[in-house]
Amino acid sequence: MRKKFKKDQFPLEVIDIIFIAVGSFIAAVSFNIFLLPNFIVSGGIGGLSTILNSLYQWNPSIVQFAFNVPLLILAFVALGKEAGFKTILGSLILPAFIGLLNFMEPLTMNPLLAAVFGGVMTGVGIGLVFKAKGSTGGTSIIAQIIHVYLKLPLGTSVALVDGFVISAALIAFDAETVMYSIISLFVISRTIDIIQVGFNRSKNVMIISDHASEIRTAIYQNINRGVTNLRITGGYGNNKKEMLMCVIGEREFTYLRETILDVDPHAFVVVMSASEVWGKGFTLAKDSSTENL
Repeated sequence: MRKKFKKDQFPLEVIDIIFIAVGSFIAAVSFNIFLLPNFIVSGGIGGLSTILNSLYQWNPSIVQFAFNVPLLILAFVALGKEAGFKTILGSLILPAFIGLLNFMEPLTMNPLLAAVFGGVMTGVGIGLVFKAKGSTGGTSIIAQIIHVYLKLPLGTSVALVDGFVISAALIAFDAETVMYSIISLFVISRTIDIIQVGFNRSKNVMIISDHASEIRTAIYQNINRGVTNLRITGGYGNNKKEMLMCVIGEREFTYLRETILDVDPHAFVVVMSASEVWGKGFTLAKDSSTENL
């Protein structure tokens, strides 16, 4: 059960909203000075708006609003509480910034420079939004729905949706432009990862809590990761306790942290970098029979 925020936690919510606003502003600037003028289709609703702008001269800001509003309604119907306030905020503020900043001139008309630097700048912006547990909505909502109902991994769901958008770019642009778009999509993805948790690709998380069983169940349900139970003895008082060990990909770090804190705000957590991880869910595909490590 999700705990209500206390008064002393409210500033953290304000900081998250600031992160979402600043991140959306950065992504909007990147869209106007790098991506749109060079026809870089980096997936998502932003990519679709670039395609439609090229084909029919439709305003990208209006197009993104037009897609995001029904997708938000669909998210509430299909996902319920998972489509929260921060998703609504990110879904509406990003196209608003894009519309307000459409007077900005392109910084470069070199498509390779636009793909790389636009990818970095967009990744920084979206990474800040994700760091605040927010979302820019759009096709990420569709990816979440595919993940929930078709049981595909979230990364695979995102790749399928963005892959469809990139493929659709062939309708409006030549193959070379689409290849630049793929470069940009890769740069955005890696930059988002770095903004969230640094350069390490996996994390080994050790959790000590009086609510270990509830935390283990929440990790299974929310993140679909295996957890190892370790029996330990506390150095002060020789109390028998249970420690949980969970290895996760860097994209999942923010969700794991929030999952733990929702169950037990006083849990003792140690996070270590894992430079190499082998096994199911990492180098091998997970299957339905995966249980505790």
